[in-house]
Amino acid sequence: MDVKINKGYVVLLSVIVALGGFLLGFDSAVISGAVPFYKEFFNLNQGSFWFGFSVASLTVGSIAGNLMGGVLADKYGRKIVLIFTATLFTFCALGTALAQTFIFFIIARIIGGLGVGMAILVAPMYIAEVSPQKYRGTLVSINQLNIVIGISIAFFSNYFIQDIVTDPDRNWRWMLGVGAVPAVLYFLLLYIVPQSPRWLVQNGRANEAKKVLAKIGGSEYSESILKEIHESVKKAESKVKTYFRDIFKKQLKYVLLIGFGIAALQQISAINAILYYSTIIFETAGGGRDSAFMQAVILGITNLVFTIAAMYLIDRLGRRPLLVIGLTGIIAAYIISSASFYNADYKITTAKLNSIVTEISEQGIETNKVTEIKNGLTTLVDKEFPGEVAFFNAVEEKIGSDNYTEHKDTILEHSISMNAILLLMGILLFMASFAISLGPVTWALLSEIFPNKIRGLAISLSGFLNALVSSLMITIFPISLEIMGSGSTYIILCGLCALGLIFVLKYIPETKGKSLEEIEKQLVKTN
Repeated sequence: MDVKINKGYVVLLSVIVALGGFLLGFDSAVISGAVPFYKEFFNLNQGSFWFGFSVASLTVGSIAGNLMGGVLADKYGRKIVLIFTATLFTFCALGTALAQTFIFFIIARIIGGLGVGMAILVAPMYIAEVSPQKYRGTLVSINQLNIVIGISIAFFSNYFIQDIVTDPDRNWRWMLGVGAVPAVLYFLLLYIVPQSPRWLVQNGRANEAKKVLAKIGGSEYSESILKEIHESVKKAESKVKTYFRDIFKKQLKYVLLIGFGIAALQQISAINAILYYSTIIFETAGGGRDSAFMQAVILGITNLVFTIAAMYLIDRLGRRPLLVIGLTGIIAAYIISSASFYNADYKITTAKLNSIVTEISEQGIETNKVTEIKNGLTTLVDKEFPGEVAFFNAVEEKIGSDNYTEHKDTILEHSISMNAILLLMGILLFMASFAISLGPVTWALLSEIFPNKIRGLAISLSGFLNALVSSLMITIFPISLEIMGSGSTYIILCGLCALGLIFVLKYIPETKGKSLEEIEKQLVKTN
């Protein structure tokens, strides 16, 4: 069929819907800049469960959003659910910015997470359902592109706000609060987006679906695609109503293995932990807070550039080759990052001690506290330590837990000697490798592989698993850094990603250039 697709209209719909991805990315990454400041305001220990949970709470909320998203999208339509997510994003931005108690801060983050969980599933689902198959991979990737644009803008925003608003009790509030502006814009723009044609057909509104499809590709295209959708819906309706237990039927075993496997693998890579704790990771290299914020900006730019590259390659090179290339790069990145910490030296000299005491004194700390820290650190001068864990355990023992929690970053900045460039290169390689593979390919695959009848429900379950693994990784990551050290943590992540590469090579099929109905016939057993 030779039809002329109205590319401008399809791209417009995809861009508007993908603004949910922008908000998702912004709300996810903006916490990285706020963390060093609100942990002091709420008096959180950096290696504690509650510190990790404060960061992971957005993802915890997204678990419920994942479970609700697909079901609500099937019942009320993709458009209505996306409008609801815009409201949740707005509340999260304003709620966290105005929070006076830790409990309210967590509640606002969890509510924002509901929006994240729904948007990350429903937005690519909508785009896949309005996109001609020739452009589907690229258009679905617009959502991932907007996620990384949101991440990059969050890093830029954090950098400038922490430079302009010097009050540590206010700057993190501005960082979190500015997210309300794009959230309100998203809410308004969604009203010009039509319902998904596939959802309209499923709900007996074929005439409306026909009009939407005609606007996308003309009358001939509309008739052809409408016929495909009718056949798919008719086939689905001839079966019994779908329940959660039906997802696990024998004929769907291979599809579920692919969907659940790739959804879990994306977060096993620890992408959100790297993003959310990026400033802390870079501070650990001893470069100071300003340097850490700037390196986070570079991380965001890298993410953006390689996501754009993935958009170009996903419908040319294919989904499977990108996953293999990306996971290989991630494994190498973790080896490099681990090596930078294993080769680091942690040592306090007399000159470094003086620098630490001077900087702490300039922060307006009480004289007796400064003296207590100085006396404790003096006993560690010129001592050798086998690694960061041993060093920080000794520091905490000598100066006390409260002083350690409050001044760990300052002590580290003046005590560590490591190849910070090597660490930066490792983290940038990780981000580039993820952005060209697991980032866009995961959601493209999830929007493609499940049969039309169970798509919403199956994607919800995959998203639930994705969010669950993400929240666990985010919560455990700072605890692992504190207990095991950065080098050992990265080696473990390297091993997990190596297992993920084996999974991809053995199970992940290629779906480029195939219609959703063709993919269903390929993957779902009929007997």
